Amino acid sequence: MPLLGRLDPELAHRLALDAMRLMGGTWAAPRPDPSLAVRCFGLTFAHPVGLAAGFDKNGDYLDALGALGFSHVELGTVTPRPQPGNPKPRLFRVRAAAALVNRMGFNNAGVDHLVAQLARSHYRGVRGVSIGKNADTPLERAEDDYIDCLRRAYACADYIAVNVSSPNTARLRELQGPAGLERIVGSLLAERARLAAASGRTVPLLVKVAPDLDPAQVGVIGGQLRALGVDGVIATNTTTDLSGLGSGWPADRRGGLSGAPLHGASLTMIRRLRETLGADFPIIGVGGIMSAADAVATLEAGANLIQIYTGFAYRGVDLLDEILNALERRLGR
Repeated sequence: MPLLGRLDPELAHRLALDAMRLMGGTWAAPRPDPSLAVRCFGLTFAHPVGLAAGFDKNGDYLDALGALGFSHVELGTVTPRPQPGNPKPRLFRVRAAAALVNRMGFNNAGVDHLVAQLARSHYRGVRGVSIGKNADTPLERAEDDYIDCLRRAYACADYIAVNVSSPNTARLRELQGPAGLERIVGSLLAERARLAAASGRTVPLLVKVAPDLDPAQVGVIGGQLRALGVDGVIATNTTTDLSGLGSGWPADRRGGLSGAPLHGASLTMIRRLRETLGADFPIIGVGGIMSAADAVATLEAGANLIQIYTGFAYRGVDLLDEILNALERRLGR
């Protein structure tokens, strides 16, 4: 870890994943208390803790990551066609703030590559697939890309996450507005109904939202998601508010902020969504979970499940073990 910390963050990320894959799951994954199991949107999770989208965009490392003990791994975000993403450098460490800033831009090998990797995988946990649009697809035709990804990933995904909240694809967040959600999510739900009728299997559809929404926007989005019949919401994506990094953060290193500075905004969003959506609507909480205390706070704010990303990048599997141990102690109390 100290050596990787001296390298370019994106290179270090790939080397760490390659090393895990070469080890072939030789580590002993934690065996959580069976009472930690969670039933959510028709699926059973061995415990509440999963890995957020973005860590393994293409499914190349699913078995290695799954062997660490995550109850679920969300892959992607993938697009219909492969794309390189934004120019490098596009991932920046902020060690003093326990944070990352990224402007990756949905770099991925395309949905067909991900589907092939899922077909080869032996991971038995819950497998989520986050879907998006290609950067060169006009916003007016965005639903075509989302539907294309849904069709191709449907047979191998346990749930589908609709990413309309990344700040790193131009104008994407406009799709979080009422008209955009109606068009994208409505089209996806109609297509899912057709796929479910043909396959006899209904794959849950979740929507991932940004943390930069005001209370009125949360109320509108929450009501719309419930009315449309979405199965759950993921809160939250990265934030464009970099004020927590101070005025000296370089203008040429702007992007989405994750890690410790995001945690408060994520908790606020989860609480607002829970108030809007009611007690029975599934929420996956993600954003700034750097410790067991953060994980417990996210669950107490109203999340049913949680996902980690930046905390895992900084602390590795120790963070997962720490959270599971804390949840077992909490269960005992």
